Amino acid sequence: MAAAQERLSDGAGGMDDAKEGGPDARQTETAPLPFRTAVDALGAATVRPEIEIEPTRAPQRLAPYAYALEAAVLEDDEDLADGRLILLHDPAGHDAWQGAFRLVTLIRAELEAEMAADPLLPDVCWAWLTGALQTRGLAYGEPSGTVTRASSHYFGGLSARPAACQIEIRASWTPREGLGGIPDTASHLASWCDLLSQVAGLPPTVPGDTSVVTLPQRRGPQPR
Repeated sequence: MAAAQERLSDGAGGMDDAKEGGPDARQTETAPLPFRTAVDALGAATVRPEIEIEPTRAPQRLAPYAYALEAAVLEDDEDLADGRLILLHDPAGHDAWQGAFRLVTLIRAELEAEMAADPLLPDVCWAWLTGALQTRGLAYGEPSGTVTRASSHYFGGLSARPAACQIEIRASWTPREGLGGIPDTASHLASWCDLLSQVAGLPPTVPGDTSVVTLPQRRGPQPR
């Protein structure tokens, strides 16, 4: 998970606060019951074996209560994609969220230059996010975000390195609340892992889902 921490340390819409250390257990213990229940559901969720996931320190300025997870998709002990998912809660509600909870994410992965040049790639990646939620039948609202392509070219003493391309998805959405004002965070985490897997190029795991198209295997995964 060290690689995920390093690659995500520059932040994503306030994620720069979530750099080191574990979650603030004292805040969670004293939080309202709906938030604590939502956090417990995240911790009890089952993810596919290729995904390594663990709690991390959450940003402190985005909402009164926050909880964060970071994950890496691993193959042969190498990172194919990294991500962070943050659960925010404001008991008073938030006008922009249109609810009391919000999920915020940052996902990054390396990819081939030819794939990065595809003009439809940003639209496809955004469709993956909304499609992952819809495939699992999740109700959500107020989605927003960006899909960014970046490339690095090396010169001088680094000229032997091949050019590197990266896709980055930054997004947030409001999970609709169920009984007791609690969203189904376990299912939202599962859909987020579906998105992370697609970006990493892994096949889908949702039974009967034949519509998912993943990124092809990239130039090479990043060593941890």
